[in-house]
Amino acid sequence: MAPDSWRQALQLGWSQSRTLLLLAATDTAAVPGISAAGASPTARLGTAAADAELLVQGPGGSRCHALPPLPAGVSPALISHVVLRELGLLDRTQVLDLGCPIAAAVPHLRLPGLEAAGPARCLSTGRALDPARVAALLQRGTRWGQRWDPSEPLVVAECVPGGTSTALAVLQGLGVAAAGLVSGSLHQPAHALKAALVGQGLAAAGLSGGGSAVANPLAVLAAVGDPMQAFATGLVGAAAARGTPVLLAGGSQMAAVLALALALAPVAARQALAERLVVATTAWVAEEPDSDLSLLLERIGACWQVQPRLEVAALRFHGCISAALRDYERGYVKEGVGAGGLAVLWQLAGRDPAALAAACDRACRIELDLDGLAGGDRGV
Repeated sequence: MAPDSWRQALQLGWSQSRTLLLLAATDTAAVPGISAAGASPTARLGTAAADAELLVQGPGGSRCHALPPLPAGVSPALISHVVLRELGLLDRTQVLDLGCPIAAAVPHLRLPGLEAAGPARCLSTGRALDPARVAALLQRGTRWGQRWDPSEPLVVAECVPGGTSTALAVLQGLGVAAAGLVSGSLHQPAHALKAALVGQGLAAAGLSGGGSAVANPLAVLAAVGDPMQAFATGLVGAAAARGTPVLLAGGSQMAAVLALALALAPVAARQALAERLVVATTAWVAEEPDSDLSLLLERIGACWQVQPRLEVAALRFHGCISAALRDYERGYVKEGVGAGGLAVLWQLAGRDPAALAAACDRACRIELDLDGLAGGDRGV
């Protein structure tokens, strides 16, 4: 693949793109101080359902599940909805529930035989997922990817409270030096707390997490991962192998998916895979002083001898009327529910980022005026 052929494919085929929102859960989100994806562990149980409803139904109105309160800001599902609505892609969007405790009140899919599996255990246990569940999720994702039409670019989004912690754990389990580089929903990522949980989980599983990238990826997933990672890895690996351009819409969590896909791919296939799997995030993640996604991708590339691609959306909220959007510029919320990747897709469709900011401002005022609530999950 030529260096910019993925960009050309998306610029020409954005109107045929499909977005898949993967919902999952991990008990890691219940650890005090680990996440701002809702004000309490109880509130975080409904975050994925609420964000999926906002993504599909849009601001205002009477959604079944209220957005849980945040310290500041508003759910990035609002941004993603605006992009999909304005580009006419809402009917090309699917929601897949991989075992959330509360089901979203919008049309969604669940995998037969796996729908009652529930959240992953806390990563600190070292047995987050049963190995059979990991294998089944990876296999199902692979089947989806093998059936994907390469003429339809794929945007993969997620909503997994606690997910940047499992991302850090998986990356370190695979041998990537990721400590201190992974972002999070909190205003300042809880690096020390996450490191302690990861160390505990890897030790319990008998994984060092400090050597070269030689650990069995499936064993790492079972020890400290989450369901989204397992399914997404199979999906994007198989879809990219068929020539599909893929936007991994997010930050650290999508970096972990990329690392898993590379680890599972044959050596000869890794460079082509890295050229088709593009991590696309927001400027708020890319410029965060307390994490470093660019360096994280460099280290992933060094482990598997490839050059990962990173795209950063130009969307900014400095001039917005809504304080909840200006909070993004203060370091709150940052990313989630595919916001960064879909903002990149907006630009590839030839749209002005300033026009997206203005549309988000209007949508945010509708959401907060009618519901009186700012909230949502950052998947972290």
